[in-house]
Amino acid sequence: MKKIAWLGLMFVACFLTACSSTKKVAPPPISDRGVTDEYRIGVGDALQISVWRNPELSTGVPVRPDGKISLPLIGDIMAANLTATQLSNNIIAGLENYVRNPQVTVIVANPSSSDFQRRVRITGAVGSPQSIPYRDGMTVLDLVLLAGGPNEFASANKAKLYRKVNGETKVYPIYLGDLIENGKVETNYPLQPSDIVTVPERSF
Repeated sequence: MKKIAWLGLMFVACFLTACSSTKKVAPPPISDRGVTDEYRIGVGDALQISVWRNPELSTGVPVRPDGKISLPLIGDIMAANLTATQLSNNIIAGLENYVRNPQVTVIVANPSSSDFQRRVRITGAVGSPQSIPYRDGMTVLDLVLLAGGPNEFASANKAKLYRKVNGETKVYPIYLGDLIENGKVETNYPLQPSDIVTVPERSF
């Protein structure tokens, strides 16, 4: 009898443990292009290049569709996807054969590509797929609500967050149904620029 009672207690304990368990989800890390990262130059941006004590080498240039700019003495040099500091260092390296101790300042005079770099997007089975400017403090739920919420065909608990981390796209689960219907906020991740949320349709 004691053995049966002990087994019964073990069963009840295991059952209660299973019932109380919740999905354990590791939050996505902040990417290498996070909210506080230095701005990266994009195609279409207008740059002001200043070379100290060399006004003839100082110029304003646009970033061409191939990602390059053209400068006196150096010629074509890649600018897209670099920070202003990185481009400045590359220009200094290119000028060292022509100018003694060159000092270069790069200013992004018109960051026309910044709007696309700082957007978040939601696609799939939602009321209205969106591509909107990122706002500080924005979360998955904010973006979903702005998109009108999941539609009638959505498989909400199979939603995904796509984030670029260290140059590689990572995918993280979003239990959107649990979040909206049951208030389980574990996957209400803080968003950052360039994040994409997808909500798939159910299989019928």
